[in-house]
Amino acid sequence: MFETIIFEKKQYIAWVTLHRPDKLNAFTPLMNKEMIKALSLAEKDNEIRAIVITGEGRAFCSGEDLASVGDDTDHAEILRTRYNPMIEKIVTLEKPIIAAVNGVAAGAGMSLALACDFRLAHEKASFIEAFIHVGLIPDSGSLYFLPRLVGHAKALELAMLGDKVSAMEALQISLVTKVISASSWQEDVETFATKIAGLPTKALGLMKRYLNESYQTSLQEMLEKEALGQRTAGLTSDHKEGLTAFIEKRKAHFKGE
Repeated sequence: MFETIIFEKKQYIAWVTLHRPDKLNAFTPLMNKEMIKALSLAEKDNEIRAIVITGEGRAFCSGEDLASVGDDTDHAEILRTRYNPMIEKIVTLEKPIIAAVNGVAAGAGMSLALACDFRLAHEKASFIEAFIHVGLIPDSGSLYFLPRLVGHAKALELAMLGDKVSAMEALQISLVTKVISASSWQEDVETFATKIAGLPTKALGLMKRYLNESYQTSLQEMLEKEALGQRTAGLTSDHKEGLTAFIEKRKAHFKGE
């Protein structure tokens, strides 16, 4: 089904692994297309309640495969047809998406991680806005997500200087959710993903939607969106289960319904 990625469904979690390890999982037109296809499959599968994106080998993703980039390359067309649809799919998909950053995340690879809802970083992972080193600007959503995560001044610094950020520094500046040691990497990623998959999926999706919309929304509009969203969440089976569990003083068992 796929050539450049691996798509696996394990219980309630979809695992999407970038699979060009010899090229540090650099993007090609086919990989962009297959990423969108994999995300669409996970979106449509009601059994899937969380998605993990990671890389094969020693890199998460090194960005665009520059071997195919020439002087006459139309960068705008590449972004509009390949990267922007992929980033938009990640943001609008109303299921939690976790970037398990196992190694270097550079250029559009860093943008991919930033677009996800959570970023788990291997202790040897690193992040670099590498665009400046080839005379380009950060793209694929980096200029949108970066200042929202680390603030304007730090975003400007990372974008303009293009310095490598270690996993621990990324944690300190709120770029990642947590740093995981090499010895427990796979286990801890699975534990985190399982925890997220066990939460009320529809409520998580509504949170994701409205938090993304909040930046362009007035307080009055946001209050109304919250009211509408709360009505939707209040009609779910998970809400009923949560109330029942609270009254019975037991742990709730959510089903994502």
